[in-house]
Amino acid sequence: MMPSTARGPNFSAVDVSAFSRQHILDVAEGGLAAARIPGFFGRATLERMTAALHRLPTVDYYPQRVAMTRFGPALNDYRTPQGVLQADRYWPDAEAAERTWREAGMEPDPVLESLDMLGRAWGEKVTTATIGGRPAFVGMMREINAGTLLHYDDIHLEYPDGLFDQEIVSELTYNAYLVVPEDGGGTRLWQHRWEAADDAHRQRYGYDPRVVDGCRNLTIRPGLGDALLFNPNHYHRVLPNGPGGPEGQRRITVTFFLGLTPAGDLVAWS
Repeated sequence: MMPSTARGPNFSAVDVSAFSRQHILDVAEGGLAAARIPGFFGRATLERMTAALHRLPTVDYYPQRVAMTRFGPALNDYRTPQGVLQADRYWPDAEAAERTWREAGMEPDPVLESLDMLGRAWGEKVTTATIGGRPAFVGMMREINAGTLLHYDDIHLEYPDGLFDQEIVSELTYNAYLVVPEDGGGTRLWQHRWEAADDAHRQRYGYDPRVVDGCRNLTIRPGLGDALLFNPNHYHRVLPNGPGGPEGQRRITVTFFLGLTPAGDLVAWS
């Protein structure tokens, strides 16, 4: 039996030449599992972007949790156990990341290019989510080669008393693939959202795969330059890259979240 939080009879992904407002709505509301623009960034553009990667300082992200290298802060890692933002840690890191990103001079800027594209699709400019009037950081870069644990992302559960000045009614994840492995590295999505009984399957910083037993799922293999939208409230994980030399088996993305507000605005954060 499908869990009670499964939404809709279909759970599918579509490849499109350009996102539309309807694609964004369908992913946000559960009518689509994901939408992808294959090769949104061309090879020549990617070569110019990735030439600047060495100028970005990165940190290893909780090696005991999942092997990942990252540039830029993620709000989920700056909250207390009670779901309150650790502002004294977050804001200095966010400001430093913004400054370093500008100094790296990545041209064209994959974050701005992505936000502009999404704004055209939505019909209105995507703005940055704010916290007490201050814009959040947008544009985390992640290198994930060993996969991730099964998990979900939900700003309402992470910060149950609210975080942003804007109310968020639906959430999406955006990934742009700057470097992709020869094999593996796919994103697997399950048609299941968190419910209280799931915590019996909590495993370290993720969930035991039994939590999604019997749920529909699909896997989206990364392609060079692809732009991907999916709803992170669905359980998901990144699959490990395939075997091979390190230069042929790297997976580097620009990643951020999008939130739909009651007024119909799209706001972004990382």
